Amino acid sequence: MSESPSSLERAAARNLVENYLRVKPGENVIVESWTHTLSMSSAMVDEVRRVGGSALLVYEDDDAWWRAVERKQAKLLGRLSAPEWAALKAADVYVQFWGPADSGRLEKLPERTLDEWATGWVDRWYKIARSTGLRGGRMDVGWVTDKRARQWGVSKNRWMNGLLEACLADPKEMARSGTRLARVFSGTKKVRITHPNGTDLELALAGVPSTVYDGYPHPKNKSYSGADMLANFPEGRLRIPLDAKTAEGRIVSTYRSYDVTWFPWTTYSGGRFEFSDGKLTSFSFEEGEAPFAKRYAQRKPGKDRTGLLSIGLNPKVGNLPYREPLGLGCVQLVVGANAYQTQGSKSPNDTGSVCLAGSEISVDGTPVVRAGKIL
Repeated sequence: MSESPSSLERAAARNLVENYLRVKPGENVIVESWTHTLSMSSAMVDEVRRVGGSALLVYEDDDAWWRAVERKQAKLLGRLSAPEWAALKAADVYVQFWGPADSGRLEKLPERTLDEWATGWVDRWYKIARSTGLRGGRMDVGWVTDKRARQWGVSKNRWMNGLLEACLADPKEMARSGTRLARVFSGTKKVRITHPNGTDLELALAGVPSTVYDGYPHPKNKSYSGADMLANFPEGRLRIPLDAKTAEGRIVSTYRSYDVTWFPWTTYSGGRFEFSDGKLTSFSFEEGEAPFAKRYAQRKPGKDRTGLLSIGLNPKVGNLPYREPLGLGCVQLVVGANAYQTQGSKSPNDTGSVCLAGSEISVDGTPVVRAGKIL
């Protein structure tokens, strides 16, 4: 990636700094970059300074990082230095880019090695960030690598540009529409999802408040726990807990779905879930059915129960790898992640999901989403 930001990178950075992170003059901002994300990081630093903020660019060199891994120093990589902890405590805003760039090599590392690198500092980091009210976000453009583009059969440039364009969405509008939908999806109402592709599924709400992911960081709001207190860029979805005892009918995907529990992320396309008497009774996929079946067989009790429904709020998201559910009006049904329910799995890990664009969603018989539009 060129270190000179493109016009689209600059536009996305400006929108994120001004309207999502809402950086003010005099605020301290940390931008944490990898080698392959330097151009967008440069744009973020430039925009922070343009609005009068002070920027600290923290750079992780891919080559040096891999040399440490080769020396079996993953634990050292998983420890932040004293200056980094001090900077975190003094920061008002934090921006993280995913890395390193060689995702194929990363995904071949043993699980223990990745855990040593990725989780050794996490709990302390979130505790400090919560106490200071740090406004933070993670940049999905860091996921765009040559290996993943080949794996998922997409153009790397189209994928990158799509993510940047999605960062141009208005967070105020997503917050308004998400809040409005959250009021509708409250209590223990009935939900019906239909689509010309054969989808006709009846569900019920769990009576647990929905969560709006509008792109704004919510560091002081305890309903956003753990990693969710940092925003993802791009973002835009309403997450709705479901009653694990109610599901009848079928849902047929229009987008592929992903197994994000471990690298490399397996993809499933052409998915179809059938439900009866509250349980998943059968599933099929045009591609990826064998690995999904293997994964399903290993899941815990509650794996056949509905868990979460999400509705996309971002009008600028289309067919983007892994971020399809953010598209306006897009529906994602997650099975197994039903920790809210007495009959559901207590594991936070989901069994799987299917993603559907262009459906009609009604709540207690009243349409609220139709053909990708929120009514």
